[in-house]
Amino acid sequence: MRPLRLLTGLLLVLVMAALAVPLANHLVPGVLAVVDPPPPVEPPVTPALQVPPTAVAVPDVVVPLPPSAPAPDPAVLGPRLDDVLQLAGAGSFAGTVVDSADGTVLYARDAGRPQPPASNIKLFTAVAAMTFGQPGRTLTTSVLTSDERSGSLYLHGGGDVLLGSGASDPGAVVGRAGLGTLAADTAAALPAGSGPYSVRLDDSLFEGAALNPTWAQGDIEAGEIAPLHALAVNSAWLEEGRSGGPRSQDAALDAARIFAAALVPAAAERGITVLPEVERSVAPDDAEPLAAVESAPLEDQMRRMLEISDNYLAEALARRAALDSGRPASFGGATEALTAAASELGVPQEGLLIGDAAGLSVRNAVSPEQLAVLVRGTTTSGEEGLAAVARSLPIAGATGTLASRFTADDGPARAGAGVVRAKTGTLNAVTGLSGHVVTTDGRLLVFSFLALGLEGNTVEARGAADSAAAVLAGCGCR
Repeated sequence: MRPLRLLTGLLLVLVMAALAVPLANHLVPGVLAVVDPPPPVEPPVTPALQVPPTAVAVPDVVVPLPPSAPAPDPAVLGPRLDDVLQLAGAGSFAGTVVDSADGTVLYARDAGRPQPPASNIKLFTAVAAMTFGQPGRTLTTSVLTSDERSGSLYLHGGGDVLLGSGASDPGAVVGRAGLGTLAADTAAALPAGSGPYSVRLDDSLFEGAALNPTWAQGDIEAGEIAPLHALAVNSAWLEEGRSGGPRSQDAALDAARIFAAALVPAAAERGITVLPEVERSVAPDDAEPLAAVESAPLEDQMRRMLEISDNYLAEALARRAALDSGRPASFGGATEALTAAASELGVPQEGLLIGDAAGLSVRNAVSPEQLAVLVRGTTTSGEEGLAAVARSLPIAGATGTLASRFTADDGPARAGAGVVRAKTGTLNAVTGLSGHVVTTDGRLLVFSFLALGLEGNTVEARGAADSAAAVLAGCGCR
């Protein structure tokens, strides 16, 4: 029996040993992990270059290009542009192409012909805004109080026409400064239980007429423009959040009423009485700020003006430029500021007429040569503000007023998508396209193509201008 017991014991030992090995392999790492945990392992990161794109990349700078890149041969370029700039219907094109690096004229077709530039005039507005104002500067909308008139709260406009009706949005251009926030801050700054207070609108910053006498009544009725004031919600468009449709005929008063409607309940929470009515009144000289909100920087406003071709914003920026240049904030002061800024960039003055900052005035007369000199100045300037104008132009097929152009897969303008940057402009009988483009050889060219005398063939003329810009984009032309 003893040998049998020994054999049985040996078998049990072997069985336990056999079980112990997998148990140890399973349990010991867990015990060790608790007692002495291993260092954390970073999750794998997909390299940026391997992440598939979800949208077309939009550059926000004009990259310096080597001056050694070859320029097109005018003898080769000229016939190609002449071919696409022919119109089957009424009207004719004038245009020019200039080498940004050295100013050489590579193409000229009635380049000195003054004509209505439509919204291409906004290039002058942008240059003036950045010549006389700092790119990072903001505009203040404030509430002022006065010991002389202790029961009055003065809503003072500082030129910001991109106010929002609600809370300030620090990441936005439109609505960066919110009237709701201004009302809340005003209520918080007033003594609890005080009042009653009256809201006064002080929009005296802008001088002179609110409507330019050279604007067509039809443009005003269509909402292309409206009476200009020193403060407005969303460029005076009645429907906040839109960039079209009817505009307010008194944007400053509408903004003041929005402010008062927000202030009354905010003040009531602290036992403060504010009367809901609003009256216009200039703040006394001893008035001091009680609360304030700040707009988006001028550079951001200028970019929006160029991208969506906002007429109201253009006029407001021009008046701010006039003030910053020491001129009155009137239509006359604004147009003088635009002319002066262009002169500083070497734009020829002969034949140049600037009647407004938006491009709606019947007095405007600008040649392709003048526009090209202006644009070239922004591409070569070492001033940050002027360089910002060059990089703020809409991108063909991607942004702003060029988002839906240069997009047809089989169209002749397709070659310009993503590389042409330009300001558009169209009125009943004219259309224009002025900007800059990098050729396939890496040469930066400046161009301006303006058509006039159109009769029902605006779409054809616009397509011709796009095709001409696309020729430059795809051109070796040597």
